[in-house]
Amino acid sequence: MASILRLSVQRAAPSFMARSFSVSAVKMDLVQDLYVNQLKSYKPAAKSADAHVGVVKSFNAPKPPTAPTLPSDLAAELSKFDAEEPTIGGSTKASATTASSTEGESADDYLKFLEKDLPKADAHH
Repeated sequence: MASILRLSVQRAAPSFMARSFSVSAVKMDLVQDLYVNQLKSYKPAAKSADAHVGVVKSFNAPKPPTAPTLPSDLAAELSKFDAEEPTIGGSTKASATTASSTEGESADDYLKFLEKDLPKADAHH
């Protein structure tokens, strides 16, 4: 029985080897082939040299800054500066209006005015 089995294995081996080398048919993808062919045949339209006109603004370099100049009569400028009255906190008109609105009020009146806006605390039981 062992010899029959050996003979059948020897006969089966060549047929098995022949089957392992068979080549299957290559599947073709029609959509992919059409897409690749269209990509290969695409040629972009040539653009003219002045195609950017109207789309891109022309560049104008800014003017270079001028160097500051010293006054010709420095002594006169310094004396004019010394003669001016210094202003503290901005313009004098704004300070005059705030001074007139707060005249006649004492600190206690101002504190009472601030306390009027606070709500009274409710008693909790």
